[in-house]
Amino acid sequence: MTRIRKAVFPVAGLGTRFLPATKAVPKEMLTVVDMPVIQHVVDEAREAGIEHFIFVTGRNKGVIEDHFDKQYELDDTLQRRNKAEAIEILRKQLPAAGTTSFTRQQEPLGLGHAVWCARDIVGDEPFAVLLPDMLHHGPSCLKGMIDVYNETQGNIIAVYEVPQAQVHQYGIVGVGETRGPGFKVTSMVEKPKANVAPSNYAISGRYILQPEIFNLLEKQGAGAGGEIQLTDSMLTLAEKSDFFGYKFDGKIYDTGSKIGFLTANVAYALSRGELKDDFRKELEELLKA
Repeated sequence: MTRIRKAVFPVAGLGTRFLPATKAVPKEMLTVVDMPVIQHVVDEAREAGIEHFIFVTGRNKGVIEDHFDKQYELDDTLQRRNKAEAIEILRKQLPAAGTTSFTRQQEPLGLGHAVWCARDIVGDEPFAVLLPDMLHHGPSCLKGMIDVYNETQGNIIAVYEVPQAQVHQYGIVGVGETRGPGFKVTSMVEKPKANVAPSNYAISGRYILQPEIFNLLEKQGAGAGGEIQLTDSMLTLAEKSDFFGYKFDGKIYDTGSKIGFLTANVAYALSRGELKDDFRKELEELLKA
């Protein structure tokens, strides 16, 4: 059985919804409490057993590479000041040597194109894709997906329940027979009307894909928004390869939107033992104003 060892993180987006903050700082480096968004997502992958972290970057994204590297001046200063707790935090977050790769997406041609840019680093093995905008708060979503993969050896899509009245805002999957901790995906529909949606299970930005997807992406023409869409090639792959779903039962925050980003900060702060009580008091005071 082929293990899922590699994960692709598409981080080339411009983050225009967060200008001017993202004029000089990549949106993936905006912090949720005290960690960049991308660190939260990498931690999810690490918890799932991922061994190789592949970042598809673009212009002005060098700080992401720096974040996952040693900073000797900082380490030396912390050592001299006896900041043992800070040193330990940085040590735990630092990937081992040789476990990160960075490649460029020179043009913003879509998510499918970004994934295709990682083809030579991934090679001929199944791999994960994690969209950094979508924070999955709770146990590692990817770990649950890998459990489904180990049962099925197929392509895996993470999903979550959304209100029926909102299905037109999401990519929705059809739900078939149960397979271990997952289920057979019978269809994938982009933003269906509520009365024809196959379910209320929305795709959440986590995928495990077979390497055949790369050949399809290479030939894939532009789709919605004039971009090369990953979903279009997934639909083609589904004609000859099984897809399975994994329902994530935690909370999901779209940090690519301002409301999602602000809500994520509140939720993550309230889940931190050393912060939650004092922070809750501050929130209550604000709500009284």
